Amino acid sequence: MAQFNSELNATHQVAAWRFVPAAFTIKMGQSITATNDGGERHTFTEVKAFGGGIVPSLNTASGNAQEAPECAALTASDMISAGATFRTDPAMDVGTELYQCCIHPWMRATVTVTQ
Repeated sequence: MAQFNSELNATHQVAAWRFVPAAFTIKMGQSITATNDGGERHTFTEVKAFGGGIVPSLNTASGNAQEAPECAALTASDMISAGATFRTDPAMDVGTELYQCCIHPWMRATVTVTQ
């Protein structure tokens, strides 16, 4: 935990805690499947704009003071346990979708949706 906090405070992120890949493309009508390969709970939450999550101390340490409104609306069923898989609804519009972990707000992905 000390290494986690030290890295987070120095760099505003923890390099090993990230979405892989951080940017990718899907076609309209496709879903995204995300698997939590880590040892902690995460979320894979679509947001209008990247922001902070639901843990104020992690928001402060990562430089994300403004909580994303979508994170404030989470329920227990939005949490992805270690080893679990989550699937998004099919993409309905062409454009860019943003996803972040609402617990660890530096974990982000940008998804381009094409026809």
